[in-house]
Amino acid sequence: MPEKAPLITYIKKTNNPIFTTRELSYISHKSVSAVTQALNTLERQGVVDKLYRGIWSEKTHKPVSPYMLVPHLIKSSRIYVSFLSALHLHGIIEQIPQTITLAATTHTKKIQTKLATFQIHQISPDYLFGFDWYKESGSFLIAEPEKAFADCLYLFTKKKKQYGYFPELNLSKPFDIKKAESYILKIHDSRARALALKRFKEIIELKVLK
Repeated sequence: MPEKAPLITYIKKTNNPIFTTRELSYISHKSVSAVTQALNTLERQGVVDKLYRGIWSEKTHKPVSPYMLVPHLIKSSRIYVSFLSALHLHGIIEQIPQTITLAATTHTKKIQTKLATFQIHQISPDYLFGFDWYKESGSFLIAEPEKAFADCLYLFTKKKKQYGYFPELNLSKPFDIKKAESYILKIHDSRARALALKRFKEIIELKVLK
């Protein structure tokens, strides 16, 4: 491909509705500043949308899922959808969370993008497991339903009490209660592990009594 091909040519080459400035810089052999300038021009022309710092999408008639932004939000850690958002996507809770909740080893923070608001919660590196690609072939990583539940109780032990109470829970199969308990038992901090396990058993007991 000629070095001076227009940037839109490289955008098409990504074959992805979402792309980054650095990705285009790499495949086009153009500097990041040159790509940024070209993308800003394309945005003014109505060709692309800036979704967040360094993250873009080509304007088409097809809607772009905000979950497709997840892998691009931070680069210092693996990041996956978990907590309430994962429970909703797995059908464990019906209520749609106002923000998309994510787990990573980076500091807890909120990110506002053009498509959605993301809340990143910090978890310890030794608890960063139990996730896979959405529907095994999706564009973002998501916690298994049992790990998403355990992650909620992990936050509950960090003085985030709202993650220990659920207005409605569908814990029927294929949700595996034993597997969820095994994930809770992997919490490294003994005090947090005991607190999470206690709350877990209270929730399960309430479900059984209903």
